[in-house]
Amino acid sequence: MKRRLNLAVGLLHKPELVFMDEPTVGIDPQNRRNILDMVKELRDQGMTVLYTTHYMEEAAELSDRVGIIDYGELIALGTLKELTVLLGEMETLRLHFGKDQTGEAVVPIFAALAGVKAAAAGDHQVILTVEEAEDALPGVLAAASQAGLRIRAIDIEEPNLEAVFLQLTGRALRD
Repeated sequence: MKRRLNLAVGLLHKPELVFMDEPTVGIDPQNRRNILDMVKELRDQGMTVLYTTHYMEEAAELSDRVGIIDYGELIALGTLKELTVLLGEMETLRLHFGKDQTGEAVVPIFAALAGVKAAAAGDHQVILTVEEAEDALPGVLAAASQAGLRIRAIDIEEPNLEAVFLQLTGRALRD
Protein backbone atom coordinates (compact mmCIF):
# COMPACT_ATOMS: atom_id res chain seq x y z
CA MET A 1 0.00 0.00 0.00
CA LYS A 2 2.84 2.39 0.90
CA ARG A 3 4.48 1.83 -2.49
CA ARG A 4 1.22 2.59 -4.35
CA LEU A 5 0.78 5.73 -2.25
CA ASN A 6 4.33 6.86 -3.10
CA LEU A 7 3.62 6.32 -6.79
CA ALA A 8 0.36 8.25 -6.60
CA VAL A 9 2.02 11.20 -4.82
CA GLY A 10 4.80 11.24 -7.43
CA LEU A 11 2.21 11.49 -10.21
CA LEU A 12 0.00 14.21 -8.69
CA HIS A 13 1.66 17.07 -10.61
CA LYS A 14 1.49 15.07 -13.91
CA PRO A 15 5.19 15.09 -14.78
CA GLU A 16 6.36 14.53 -18.35
CA LEU A 17 8.98 12.02 -17.16
CA VAL A 18 8.74 9.47 -14.34
CA PHE A 19 11.60 7.32 -13.04
CA MET A 20 10.58 3.96 -11.58
CA ASP A 21 13.37 1.89 -10.06
CA GLU A 22 12.17 -1.72 -9.71
CA PRO A 23 8.72 -0.80 -8.39
CA THR A 24 7.45 -4.40 -8.28
CA VAL A 25 10.23 -6.02 -6.24
CA GLY A 26 8.91 -7.83 -3.18
CA ILE A 27 5.20 -7.20 -3.64
CA ASP A 28 2.28 -9.55 -4.01
CA PRO A 29 0.92 -10.52 -7.47
CA GLN A 30 -2.21 -8.33 -7.23
CA ASN A 31 -0.29 -5.16 -6.44
CA ARG A 32 2.33 -6.07 -9.05
CA ARG A 33 -0.39 -6.31 -11.71
CA ASN A 34 -1.87 -2.98 -10.54
CA ILE A 35 1.51 -1.27 -10.90
CA LEU A 36 2.14 -2.77 -14.35
CA ASP A 37 -1.31 -1.69 -15.52
CA MET A 38 -0.70 1.80 -14.16
CA VAL A 39 2.63 2.06 -16.00
CA LYS A 40 0.94 1.01 -19.26
CA GLU A 41 -1.78 3.59 -18.69
CA LEU A 42 0.79 6.33 -18.09
CA ARG A 43 2.65 5.29 -21.25
CA ASP A 44 -0.58 5.31 -23.26
CA GLN A 45 -1.31 8.84 -21.99
CA GLY A 46 2.00 9.98 -23.49
CA MET A 47 4.09 10.12 -20.32
CA THR A 48 7.71 8.99 -20.57
CA VAL A 49 8.47 6.30 -18.00
CA LEU A 50 12.05 5.26 -17.34
CA TYR A 51 11.55 1.84 -15.76
CA THR A 52 14.39 -0.25 -14.34
CA THR A 53 13.86 -3.93 -13.63
CA HIS A 54 15.58 -7.28 -13.46
CA TYR A 55 12.36 -8.92 -14.65
CA MET A 56 12.65 -9.38 -18.41
CA GLU A 57 8.96 -10.18 -18.83
CA GLU A 58 8.09 -6.79 -17.29
CA ALA A 59 10.47 -4.97 -19.61
CA ALA A 60 9.04 -6.80 -22.63
CA GLU A 61 5.45 -6.07 -21.60
CA LEU A 62 5.89 -2.40 -20.74
CA SER A 63 8.60 -0.99 -22.94
CA ASP A 64 8.63 0.71 -26.30
CA ARG A 65 12.45 0.71 -26.10
CA VAL A 66 14.73 -1.40 -23.93
CA GLY A 67 18.26 -0.72 -22.79
CA ILE A 68 20.38 -3.59 -21.49
CA ILE A 69 22.98 -2.57 -18.94
CA ASP A 70 25.77 -4.91 -17.88
CA TYR A 71 28.16 -3.89 -15.10
CA GLY A 72 27.08 -0.27 -15.47
CA GLU A 73 27.59 -0.13 -19.24
CA LEU A 74 24.80 0.20 -21.79
CA ILE A 75 25.44 -2.70 -24.17
CA ALA A 76 22.23 -2.67 -26.23
CA LEU A 77 19.35 -0.30 -26.90
CA GLY A 78 16.33 -0.69 -29.13
CA THR A 79 12.80 -1.95 -29.51
CA LEU A 80 12.04 -5.51 -28.47
CA LYS A 81 12.00 -6.52 -32.13
CA GLU A 82 15.33 -4.80 -32.84
CA LEU A 83 16.94 -6.54 -29.87
CA THR A 84 15.58 -10.00 -30.66
CA VAL A 85 16.91 -9.63 -34.21
CA LEU A 86 20.37 -9.61 -32.58
CA LEU A 87 19.84 -13.33 -32.03
CA GLY A 88 18.93 -13.84 -35.66
CA GLU A 89 16.33 -16.52 -36.05
CA MET A 90 17.69 -18.44 -33.07
CA GLU A 91 15.40 -20.40 -30.81
CA THR A 92 15.94 -21.75 -27.32
CA LEU A 93 15.60 -25.39 -26.30
CA ARG A 94 15.23 -25.98 -22.56
CA LEU A 95 15.77 -29.57 -21.49
CA HIS A 96 14.44 -30.18 -17.98
CA PHE A 97 15.85 -33.04 -15.92
CA GLY A 98 14.82 -34.70 -12.66
CA LYS A 99 15.97 -33.25 -9.34
CA ASP A 100 18.69 -35.91 -9.11
CA GLN A 101 20.34 -34.88 -12.40
CA THR A 102 22.26 -31.88 -13.64
CA GLY A 103 23.27 -30.97 -17.16
CA GLU A 104 26.57 -29.21 -16.34
CA ALA A 105 28.79 -32.14 -17.29
CA VAL A 106 27.15 -32.58 -20.72
CA VAL A 107 27.10 -28.93 -21.81
CA PRO A 108 30.22 -29.42 -24.00
CA ILE A 109 28.55 -32.40 -25.71
CA PHE A 110 25.48 -30.33 -26.57
CA ALA A 111 27.58 -27.32 -27.59
CA ALA A 112 29.36 -29.45 -30.21
CA LEU A 113 26.15 -30.59 -31.93
CA ALA A 114 25.24 -29.31 -35.39
CA GLY A 115 22.88 -26.33 -35.21
CA VAL A 116 23.66 -25.56 -31.55
CA LYS A 117 25.13 -22.06 -31.21
CA ALA A 118 25.38 -21.92 -27.39
CA ALA A 119 24.81 -24.24 -24.44
CA ALA A 120 24.55 -23.53 -20.72
CA ALA A 121 23.46 -25.40 -17.63
CA GLY A 122 20.72 -24.10 -15.39
CA ASP A 123 18.91 -25.49 -12.35
CA HIS A 124 18.27 -29.13 -13.41
CA GLN A 125 18.21 -28.07 -17.04
CA VAL A 126 20.30 -27.39 -20.10
CA ILE A 127 19.56 -24.30 -22.16
CA LEU A 128 20.53 -24.46 -25.83
CA THR A 129 20.48 -21.66 -28.39
CA VAL A 130 19.77 -23.32 -31.73
CA GLU A 131 19.21 -22.25 -35.33
CA GLU A 132 16.07 -24.36 -35.75
CA ALA A 133 14.62 -26.28 -32.80
CA GLU A 134 12.94 -28.96 -34.90
CA ASP A 135 16.18 -29.70 -36.77
CA ALA A 136 18.37 -29.77 -33.65
CA LEU A 137 16.02 -31.83 -31.48
CA PRO A 138 16.87 -35.35 -32.82
CA GLY A 139 20.60 -34.85 -32.21
CA VAL A 140 19.97 -33.27 -28.82
CA LEU A 141 17.76 -36.18 -27.74
CA ALA A 142 20.34 -38.72 -28.93
CA ALA A 143 23.12 -36.91 -27.04
CA ALA A 144 20.99 -36.76 -23.88
CA SER A 145 20.23 -40.47 -24.15
CA GLN A 146 23.90 -41.36 -24.66
CA ALA A 147 24.81 -39.27 -21.60
CA GLY A 148 22.19 -41.10 -19.52
CA LEU A 149 20.07 -38.01 -18.92
CA ARG A 150 16.36 -38.50 -18.31
CA ILE A 151 14.52 -35.58 -19.88
CA ARG A 152 11.29 -34.74 -18.03
CA ALA A 153 10.21 -31.87 -20.28
CA ILE A 154 11.35 -29.86 -23.28
CA ASP A 155 10.42 -26.25 -23.93
CA ILE A 156 10.95 -24.57 -27.29
CA GLU A 157 11.09 -20.78 -27.05
CA GLU A 158 11.27 -18.18 -29.76
CA PRO A 159 13.72 -15.32 -29.22
CA ASN A 160 12.76 -13.15 -26.26
CA LEU A 161 14.32 -10.44 -24.13
CA GLU A 162 15.79 -12.88 -21.61
CA ALA A 163 17.50 -14.79 -24.42
CA VAL A 164 18.90 -11.50 -25.76
CA PHE A 165 20.18 -10.56 -22.31
CA LEU A 166 21.84 -13.93 -21.80
CA GLN A 167 23.37 -13.87 -25.27
CA LEU A 168 24.76 -10.35 -24.84
CA THR A 169 26.07 -10.77 -21.30
CA GLY A 170 26.96 -14.45 -21.47
CA ARG A 171 25.59 -14.96 -17.97
CA ALA A 172 22.43 -15.82 -16.13
CA LEU A 173 20.31 -13.05 -14.63
CA ARG A 174 21.78 -11.68 -11.43
CA ASP A 175 20.88 -9.12 -8.79
